[in-house]
Amino acid sequence: MSSSLSFSEPSSLSLQQLEPLRDYIKQTWKTLTRSHQHLVQAAKDPKIEAIANHPLPVYLSAKENYDQVEKTLRQVLTPEEFKEIELRILPPEVDQIKEHGLLYLPGDYVVPGGRFNELYGWDSYFINLGLLHDGEIELAQSMVDQFIYEIEHYGTILNANRTYMLNRSQPPVLTLMILGLFAHTQDVEWLRSLLPTVESYYFYWTVPPHLNQATGLSHYNALGTGPAPEVVSSELDDAGRNHYERVQEYYRHFHVEDYDVSLYYDRHQDCLTELFYRGDRSMRESGFDPTNRFGPFSIDIIHYAPVCLNSFLYQMELDIAEIQRILGYDHAVPYWLNHAKNRRNAITQYLWEQKSGFYFDYNFRTSQCRPYEFATTFFPLWAGIASPPQAQLVANNLPKFEAPGGLLTSTHVSGNQWDAPFGWAPLHLMAVHGLRRYGFVQDAHRIAFKFIKLVLQEFLTSGTIVEKYDVEKCSADVSDEIFFGYSSNEIGFGWTNGVVLDLLAMLERDGVI
Repeated sequence: MSSSLSFSEPSSLSLQQLEPLRDYIKQTWKTLTRSHQHLVQAAKDPKIEAIANHPLPVYLSAKENYDQVEKTLRQVLTPEEFKEIELRILPPEVDQIKEHGLLYLPGDYVVPGGRFNELYGWDSYFINLGLLHDGEIELAQSMVDQFIYEIEHYGTILNANRTYMLNRSQPPVLTLMILGLFAHTQDVEWLRSLLPTVESYYFYWTVPPHLNQATGLSHYNALGTGPAPEVVSSELDDAGRNHYERVQEYYRHFHVEDYDVSLYYDRHQDCLTELFYRGDRSMRESGFDPTNRFGPFSIDIIHYAPVCLNSFLYQMELDIAEIQRILGYDHAVPYWLNHAKNRRNAITQYLWEQKSGFYFDYNFRTSQCRPYEFATTFFPLWAGIASPPQAQLVANNLPKFEAPGGLLTSTHVSGNQWDAPFGWAPLHLMAVHGLRRYGFVQDAHRIAFKFIKLVLQEFLTSGTIVEKYDVEKCSADVSDEIFFGYSSNEIGFGWTNGVVLDLLAMLERDGVI
């Protein structure tokens, strides 16, 4: 494939140039779909080493009908395939699980790709945007239905449907997915059936341990003990050291002023503390894994009210109010609008810094914002939280993030993948729609075009779409620049596909291409 691109403005993007990219995305939805027919494929986890010549465990909720599920799977799978899995009832407590495996879901879903061979929490919102743009309504419907099933059978929307992720969720995007799908189906009775589960999931995020009562804002705070199993097994460097071993070495040799290291690292014993692992799991619950946004490795995230989470929850409160209105429950609408108003006021009080024009994450232990310049500053624009003057100040900071290939994740190079010089599809979408919402239309178009051009350029070179890009060098070759977490650049890739289609649709609606 040729990698030469001659266009320099959005208007020079032609349907002919975009056609191979669109075809790839359309075909990839099928590649990334997992169903009962693909259960053996789904049960295989690239992040955990399987036991040789041993069936792959697939766990069912105790609420599920084991016999009916087995019967259904035997009808779909060949006898040989069925022997490759072992159905098990999930134990009452997570620490009783001795062998990690896939958590059963009854319907079809789309995985991100590469090492991420399961249904992910916030990835799925961006994937669903792409499915809806591509007319894959039935599959988009099934994606939402699987999340409702997770809440009802596993307690919440999971980071992903593996047993080692039962104790953590991901940024709440359920109502965005529901209303996005409802716009296509107009199925009021389906919407009505979801309301109790939606409210249950909302309260998961707005009561302890996720609520900081002093501010009234929520924070990431995953449960469980010990290291994340998938990190121990798969996030290895060339020397065979996992992420935690690299972190220990960092603590041995470098002084950290961002937080009290003694909370997380026992220097005398040369070991990471249990609080470190809680912070590590909470960082993974945030979806930004890892970054130095909350100090080195974001371990101190458990003490912060973050801009991203509270922007999502504000949007969720507005969404639930809208669902109540659609269903005719007008008496309930003010209740949810009042929750949104209170959160908006708290975000302005605690997370907004007028002097710099940034929304920053707030440390409720120190009662201070952390002045770490991160692309989540655009989230309150996306959600409509900012006043016009605040939005102007945020937009004034755009040059700090803008790069030849789009937006930098942060203005800091840390060796983590969620920092500079890397750019990610979800952050481009949130920033572009946020800027456009407040009238910065040319800026929104320019950023969208830069990112699409970069994805297209790398696609024409490699024939694939990937998870992340170096937006400074305009390259998908990123592995040598990442030192913590996993350094691979995964192919697929679910949310990049969805964001590209959504940004293209915006440019087309605006008559730019």
